[in-house]
Amino acid sequence: MKTVRSYPRLLQPPEQSFFLFGMRGVGKSTWSRQAFPDTPRIDLLDEGLFQSYLRDPHLFGRELLRIPAGQTVVVDEIQRLPALLNEVHRFIESRGLRFVLLGSSARKLKQAGTNLLAGRALRRVMFPLLPQELGADFDLAEVLRFGSLPVIWQSSAKAESLEAYVQLYLKEEIQAEALVRNLPGFARFLPVAALLHAQVLSVAGLARDAGVARTTVAGYLEILADTYLAWLLPAYESKLRVKERKHPKLYWVDPGVVRAVKRELHPPGTGERGALLEGWVGILLKAYGASGSGLGLRHDGLFYWAPTEGGVEVDFLIQRGRELTAVEVKAKEHLATRDFNGLRSIAEWKGLRRRLVVFLGERPFRTEDGIDALPIRSFLDELESKTI
Repeated sequence: MKTVRSYPRLLQPPEQSFFLFGMRGVGKSTWSRQAFPDTPRIDLLDEGLFQSYLRDPHLFGRELLRIPAGQTVVVDEIQRLPALLNEVHRFIESRGLRFVLLGSSARKLKQAGTNLLAGRALRRVMFPLLPQELGADFDLAEVLRFGSLPVIWQSSAKAESLEAYVQLYLKEEIQAEALVRNLPGFARFLPVAALLHAQVLSVAGLARDAGVARTTVAGYLEILADTYLAWLLPAYESKLRVKERKHPKLYWVDPGVVRAVKRELHPPGTGERGALLEGWVGILLKAYGASGSGLGLRHDGLFYWAPTEGGVEVDFLIQRGRELTAVEVKAKEHLATRDFNGLRSIAEWKGLRRRLVVFLGERPFRTEDGIDALPIRSFLDELESKTI
């Protein structure tokens, strides 16, 4: 029988009440059991309990009365019953209870009570396993092929588990929560959106390829974001006298999931590896810079930059105050002169603190004009030591 290894997460819980969001299977429930082992727990996946609260939301409040003032309560799958947030609000105020509110979707909460907790409950996001969390088990080729969701990473049959994950997402996250009216249309949209991973997004083009209305696609993209499967990277406006792209870039959060949606679980080829590596670096920058992550890379914004003409771009711009760090990603072992063109095109920008290329080589180096080339391990070391 295979022993399932548990990986300690870097997320540290805040002292006050908080929401913890993240895609299904990312490990929120497991983390909460480890972080709060002796805490009262309310799991809304328990159908009997869910139906009881659905019939009588005040039952939740009456049960909370039995918990001593100032104690912590974990509520899992809070998005299933947003009405419970009214009682959460009341007991934070009246009894000083601290709530840990776990959810795989923020969609229903946006319109059903989250604002009641503004200032009373912080917001945290859990990402797939980071290299620092995987430790000696980290394998880049494996991560780019299958991703690093704990529920998949620990499986002895990763490909089959990823296929099942996509079906579970459609059934339990989308259909059961009635997030879309047209499930077949959403199912057609997913693989088309997966093909746009790490690309500039055209909603009109995506709508045409998926065979649905443009307004429908805009709603579908919001669902991907609200269920933490994908995110949009905005374009940076440099205020220079150049025409710049305005559309965001679309990134899926986990390489394995985006490949499963496309039904491509064979080892990724050279063409696919570039987008997968870029997306993975992007989610690392997002995770390490997330509010309350405790990872020390807080930033004021993450962007990409590309003029409409010229064929150059910069994959990521990290903004801290008036300073920028530019990051380019290349899925190759040896860099050519043209691989530095995007970073060289912005060399004269004011506030540009640093330029670097992340690549698949083995040794770091610096070009004569000051661009740092970092192999994956060096890049990870800098992330972990907070020097990027």
